[in-house]
Amino acid sequence: MTLAPRATVRVHTGVGRDTRKDVHQDRPSYVWNNSGDTATPRNDCGRLVDAVSWGHDRGHRH
Repeated sequence: MTLAPRATVRVHTGVGRDTRKDVHQDRPSYVWNNSGDTATPRNDCGRLVDAVSWGHDRGHRH
């Protein structure tokens, strides 16, 4: 999936139909830690393009 600059997308663990605003990992079990975790989307070359954490640093962007 290619995102436009400044686009927003929600990432879901479970199975679902991908759209421009929602993508699904199609995993059978949860991977996010409810007490805190960090999402780190990367581009096709593996370069970090953003990072968002929640928990102790809820909503903190790196």
